[in-house]
Amino acid sequence: MNRPAVRDFALLVLRIVTGAVFVARGYRAWFDTGMAQTSRDLAAAGVPQPGLSAYLAGSVELIGGSLLIIGLLTTLVASVLALLVIAAGYFIHLSQGFFVETGGVEYPAVLAAALFIVVVFGSGRASLDKALTRA
Repeated sequence: MNRPAVRDFALLVLRIVTGAVFVARGYRAWFDTGMAQTSRDLAAAGVPQPGLSAYLAGSVELIGGSLLIIGLLTTLVASVLALLVIAAGYFIHLSQGFFVETGGVEYPAVLAAALFIVVVFGSGRASLDKALTRA
């Protein structure tokens, strides 16, 4: 099926859902659990520079998720978020096995795949990227 309207709608739904996941995670890191606890959690998982990593991950998740939802700088943002998810998968989830119930790599793999789709196909027509590039 080569229907641009369907593709663009699917990309919009994917961007909104994936972006909302990252906004929620970034919000939780900043305002719910707080950066101090997030840093301690990352230190316990063996993440290098846990304090810096907590602030970096929380900020990228919150801001990047917001930009993904509105479709601004979409390909760049999805690439950065994909790198963040891959790093989290390696440092935190890989040693836990595959399934999400045990904290494994299943969830980060799905997020990375969703972000890969956004990187490959772009933001679609229902985005600020498209609105700002129309001449």
